[in-house]
Amino acid sequence: MTATPPDPAKFVRMRELIAENGEKGWDEAWKAEVTPWDAGTPQPALQELIESGSIDFPRSGRALVPGCGRGYDAIYLANSLGLETTGMDISPTAVEAAGKYKAEIGASGNVTFIVEDFFALERETFDLVYDYTFFVAIPPSMRPAWAKQMGKLVKPGGYLITLVYPILPYTDVGPPFYVRPEHYEEILGSAWDKVWDKVPERTLDTHVGKERMVVWRKV
Repeated sequence: MTATPPDPAKFVRMRELIAENGEKGWDEAWKAEVTPWDAGTPQPALQELIESGSIDFPRSGRALVPGCGRGYDAIYLANSLGLETTGMDISPTAVEAAGKYKAEIGASGNVTFIVEDFFALERETFDLVYDYTFFVAIPPSMRPAWAKQMGKLVKPGGYLITLVYPILPYTDVGPPFYVRPEHYEEILGSAWDKVWDKVPERTLDTHVGKERMVVWRKV
C-alpha cells in the first residue's frame, strides 16, 4: 500500500518540542501539525491479522488503544471485532482530531476517545489492547512500567497486539526509540504466551522490512 514517506525534518521538530515541553510536547506537536507518524489510514498489518481469522480474538468486551492519535486503528478494531473500544492519547488535540475523524467517516458509536495518561489508568480491564508506536514513543527506561501496566490492564485470557515498528539500525535518539521484537519479550516475561510472530505481508510501502506483528495472550 502506497504511503508518503515521513519528512525527517518533522521528526527533528517533534523531538525538539518534546525536549522543550516534556509530555505536553506531544500536544504541541499536534497543534503544529508535526505528526510524521500519522499514516492517514488503519495499519494494513493489523487488518491482515484480524481478517486472517488465525487468532480467535474476542467479539465482545472491551479494547484499548493507547497513544491512539487520530484513531484509525481504534475505529478499525471497533468495527471489525465489535468491541467497545477506547482510544486514549495524552494529547487533547489528538483526541479532538480523532473525534472529528470519527464523525467524518460516520464510524459506529462503540469507539470513544479520551485524554488520559496510560500509566495513570486504574481500575480498568480490557479483553484486548493494541500497541502501535506507543511503545517506541516512551523512553526505554519506562518500558518495564509499560509491561507492568499491561499486566494490570489485560484480563487473563486477553490479548496484547504489538505491531513492532520501526525496526531500524541502533540509535540513541528518539522518539521513536530503538526497538526490536525481543525487547517486548524481555519485559513481559512468563505472564504472557506468544501466540503470533510474523512479518506482515500487507503493509505500507514505507514500512517494508521495518515491522513485525507479535501477539501475546495473558496467562
